[in-house]
Amino acid sequence: MDITDNYKRVRQATIDFCRHLQAEDYSIQVVQFASPAKWHLAHTTWFFETFILKSYLDNYVAFNEDFNFLFNSYYNNVGERILQSNRGNMSRPSTEEVYAYRQYVDEKMQDFLQEVSDKETIDLVSLGLNHEQQHQELLVTDVKYMLGHNPLFPVFDKEYHLVKDKNTARGSVKIAAGIYEIGYQGKGFCYDNELGVHKVYLDDFEIINHLVTNGEYLAFMEAGGYADFNLWLDEGWAWVNREHINAPLFWHKIEGEWHYYTLAGLQKVNKEAILCHINYYEAAAYAEWKGMRLPTECEWEIAAEKLDWGKRWEWTNSAYLAYPNFKKENGAVGEYNGKFMSNKMVLRGASVATSQNHSRPTYRNFFHPSERWQFTGIRLVN
Repeated sequence: MDITDNYKRVRQATIDFCRHLQAEDYSIQVVQFASPAKWHLAHTTWFFETFILKSYLDNYVAFNEDFNFLFNSYYNNVGERILQSNRGNMSRPSTEEVYAYRQYVDEKMQDFLQEVSDKETIDLVSLGLNHEQQHQELLVTDVKYMLGHNPLFPVFDKEYHLVKDKNTARGSVKIAAGIYEIGYQGKGFCYDNELGVHKVYLDDFEIINHLVTNGEYLAFMEAGGYADFNLWLDEGWAWVNREHINAPLFWHKIEGEWHYYTLAGLQKVNKEAILCHINYYEAAAYAEWKGMRLPTECEWEIAAEKLDWGKRWEWTNSAYLAYPNFKKENGAVGEYNGKFMSNKMVLRGASVATSQNHSRPTYRNFFHPSERWQFTGIRLVN
C-alpha cells in the first residue's frame, strides 16, 4: 500500500469510529486525561498541517490561525497551547468546523503526497499516521470513559463490546537463561523509543501463556485483596484508600451481582472473559496475592513470539526509560517520547482497541501506574 492510500485508510478509520457519536458527545471532557472526541479529530489534523503542510509548502494558507493554540497537545517548540483540562470547554469551534478542517487538510495533503518521494518526508507522514492511530485508540478509551460515567450507561454500538474476549491459549512458556537482544531491528516504521538494539541477560523464567480472567481477579477481590495492605505497593495502597477503590474500572455491583460498562452497554461481568481496565498497582497487588510477579519488558519481548498476545496491553515490571544509544530528534518531533521517560511503567503487546497494523513485539507503550482507562490486563511470571 503506497503512502497516499495508507493516508486515506488511516484518516477514514477515525471518521468511521466517530459515526456512532451523537452531536452532544463530541465536546464532553469528564476528566482531565480523557480528551473530547472533537479535540482528537482536530489534533490529529493539526499534526499534518503543522509538521508537513506548513513546513514544506511555502504558499500554504492555514485553515484557522487560532487552531495552533487550540489543538497543540504538548509540543513546546510549536508554541503556546490551552491547558489539557480545558479541552472540554471549547464549544467553539463547532464539530462541523472541525470536520471542515479535516477535509481542508486532507485535500492539501493528498495533493502534496502526489509530489513527494524523498524518504525523510515520507517517514514524517508515516509518523503522523502512526500518531493518528495512537489517537484512534485514545478515542475508543476516552469515549468509553465519557459514556461509562453517564448515569444511564448509554450504548455506543451494540456490536462494539470489546471486553468479551476469552483466552485461546493455556499453559506457560519456559525461557532459558542467556544473553538476548531486544529493540526494533526491522525495516518498517517504529518509534524512536524502540531503537537502540542492545543485549540483555535474563535468568531462567516461566511466563504464563494466558491473561488473568475476570473470574480469577474476582477471587482476589472476594479474598479481601483491596483491603490487605500487605499486597500493595505503598503508592498503590495510598491510591486505593484515597480513591475508595474496590473493583476494576467500570465495574458496578448491582443487587449483589457485578456488572461492567462496555461500549455495548451495561453487562453482567463474564467470569471467563479476560480482565480489563486495571492499573499497575492492581496488577502488582494481584501478582503478590498469587505469589508470582509481572514480567519485565525484556522478558516479555523475548517470549513474545511464543505467546498469545494482542487482546490487552500488558503491564510489565519495567520503568519507562531510554534504551542505550537512544537519540532524541531535534525540535518538536523530539518531544514525542523522550520527555515522558519519568514516573511511567511500560506496557507491552496491544489491545482490542489498537488500530490495525499498529502493533509489534518491540512496541513500548507507557502510562503512569495509577492510570487504568486503557484496555489493560495482567500476565504473570512464575
